[in-house]
Amino acid sequence: MPIFTNATGWILATTSTAYALGLNDAGVLTHCYWGPRLPALADYPPPPSPDGWSSFNPPAQLTPEEYPGYTGNTFVEPCLKVTFADGVRNVVLGYVGATVESEPLPTLAITLEDGFYPLRVTLLYRLYEAYDLLERAVRIENLGTEPMLIERIWSALWHLPQHGRYRLRHMVGRHMDEGILRHEPLSEGVKRLESRRLASSHHHSPWFAVDRDPDADLGQGADECGGEVWFGALAWSGNWQIAAEVTDFGSTRIGIGLNDWDFAWRLDPGEAFTTPVSYAGYTAAGFGAMSRCWHTFIREVILPGERQVQKVFYNSWEATHFDVDEASQVHLAEIAASLGIEVFVLDDGWFAGRNDDTAALGDWRPDPHKFPHGLTPLIRRVHELGMAFGLWIEPEMVSPKSELYRTHPDWVLHFATRARTESRHQLILNLARPDVQDYLIAQFDRLLTEHPIDFIKWDMNRNISEPGWHDAPGEPREVWVRYIEGLYRVWGALRERHPQIVWQNCSGGGGRVDLGLMRLADQFQLSDNIDPTRFLAMQEGFSQIFPANTMHAWVADLPASHLSLRFRFHVGMCGILGLGGHLARWTAEERAEAAALIAQYKTIRPIVQFGELYRLRSPQRHAFAAVLYVAPDRSEAVLFAFRTHLPAQTRLPPLRLQGLDPQRHYTIEGQPEVRSGAAWMHLGLDLHLGDFASCVLLVRQV
Repeated sequence: MPIFTNATGWILATTSTAYALGLNDAGVLTHCYWGPRLPALADYPPPPSPDGWSSFNPPAQLTPEEYPGYTGNTFVEPCLKVTFADGVRNVVLGYVGATVESEPLPTLAITLEDGFYPLRVTLLYRLYEAYDLLERAVRIENLGTEPMLIERIWSALWHLPQHGRYRLRHMVGRHMDEGILRHEPLSEGVKRLESRRLASSHHHSPWFAVDRDPDADLGQGADECGGEVWFGALAWSGNWQIAAEVTDFGSTRIGIGLNDWDFAWRLDPGEAFTTPVSYAGYTAAGFGAMSRCWHTFIREVILPGERQVQKVFYNSWEATHFDVDEASQVHLAEIAASLGIEVFVLDDGWFAGRNDDTAALGDWRPDPHKFPHGLTPLIRRVHELGMAFGLWIEPEMVSPKSELYRTHPDWVLHFATRARTESRHQLILNLARPDVQDYLIAQFDRLLTEHPIDFIKWDMNRNISEPGWHDAPGEPREVWVRYIEGLYRVWGALRERHPQIVWQNCSGGGGRVDLGLMRLADQFQLSDNIDPTRFLAMQEGFSQIFPANTMHAWVADLPASHLSLRFRFHVGMCGILGLGGHLARWTAEERAEAAALIAQYKTIRPIVQFGELYRLRSPQRHAFAAVLYVAPDRSEAVLFAFRTHLPAQTRLPPLRLQGLDPQRHYTIEGQPEVRSGAAWMHLGLDLHLGDFASCVLLVRQV
């Protein structure tokens, strides 16, 4: 059993790491330790009971409390804030008891209760031993006879070792420019990252990593190959918040959970509320090891269904936009099949009245003018060509110019006395409403039952404006959570009823990429941006946490581009290869080259999609970038290298490989030498690439 108890608390041990907490001398549940697993239980420090600094900074402020409520004179970011029926709005939690279970996963549940009000809080800890990850969530219950109002409830507070100076790594961005890495020192105060958009958003990601600041006195920071990293994420697709707080007394802590901005939840007598889960882990082997930990965990635990290779697909949007019909799509499908493409996806414009983006969202039946015999003849032809058939949908949206909106104008998020702000000429259906959820399940269940569809692209092309729910049965500000719960219900019901379908998640590209939806979607579109040099940088950002078998990349047409088709394909081959160009306009030479590259990708994709990723040189920092995917048994690997613009006389530095077995011997495609893994990793590989050139090289054990 990996959960141990001692005189003062609990030690939660994975294969390589440990997390300890306990009751201090004052009876406060206190964080003790988070780091490498130590040899003996006696090695772990006892719960701290610090003295105060002065009347302005009492002991409570200096105590690393495991889950602090808003109370007293602590003056740190609280995890929980509740207003009781009599107007009292602080929480005084005391330890009541704890239980430990071994099945289905090792779980510690610690119960806290308010000393006066009938409030119970249960802190839930679950261990994923083999992955060196810890899951946390919180359950809150109203045991009384009057309602109470939850105004903040976080999933976890992650404490870092005392008296360290740290850096925070996180992702920022915007539409068409997602996945930009930031790595910045944490200093006294609170660094807050969040989304208020009803989606995890293009702008930030509910993920963090922390290492030691190399400019501080207490050691070196992490890099790809070494150094301590503490990391975590929230499995949630709506509004979220990360608060990285550094106190004046040597304490650094990361709070993560639902965003309390405009949030409230009425907890009626006898009811309970459970937060989304937060996962977190520790490694002493750098950011590369952190990413590989995430990738394995996501592939084996988070992703739905059985593991499967994601196929090469073609999406017709860039070719035809809204001007779709049966003949044009059949023509593109026939070309796609000749190239070796495996999935043909019909994008926006297929449904009744959809000639541009101003109308028809919500009326999910085939347009009789574009498809007079419905979608069946097109689907049949795609299947005859040996490809799977995919379809674009945007279930959460409605056009004011639609039958659905004319029938149910009350079904959208809105404030009754305010204008309804349109974005892309559409409004957002209120998925917090059970009747809207039921309608969407019925509509799309019928569509998927009547047609043999193999692949669905689920899109969401705007963020929220008026978060109103004027006839809400309870607290209207619950809409932020109930909407996402409704989204999960709709998607989950459709997935359960149609298990054969592969689901792709898109929100203007990478606007909703998170561990919450990763339980329901098989793959994610990273961006609407089709520039491969930018895509390289995005892949680096998203690969911090998400594995290659979830990351879709475009090979598209670039007007007057200096980037070769080969370069564009090589970028796409770093994840799930997808094509989006106008195939009918490609020359015979381009089609032949594309077919050869697709065939090459099929031979290497098991290593790309399921191998271990090693980022050798960063495309966000260097004009010469490279990544290596290594098979789990280390018998082979695939190297991708890219050069953008450098002065002509520049000599590229040797690429020192990683992840090979030092004792085995390997050949590298195009290289005459046979060397040990140790030699390739120490001496490196010399490549000669011109500007905006790339290569894909297979590494094989001799």
